[in-house]
Amino acid sequence: MALKGEHAVDTSWVESFNKPRLCAALVCWFGLAVAVMLPLVWLINNRDWGIALMLVMPGVVYGLMRLGRRLQGWARASA
Repeated sequence: MALKGEHAVDTSWVESFNKPRLCAALVCWFGLAVAVMLPLVWLINNRDWGIALMLVMPGVVYGLMRLGRRLQGWARASA
């Protein structure tokens, strides 16, 4: 924690972005999440049968959350 005047500034979140493996994991997860979610959301919105994909969405979100945890573990394993 760095001190500036009388206020304490938390810089721990900035330090986490100095780790290239963690940044790579974040960028990979975000890119994959957009690549998976965007077409699914478009299909749900624009196709009559797209509403059936609503049954698939909880599994997709759960899978993305699991992937994020695995990427986080991979990124932090090298630290």
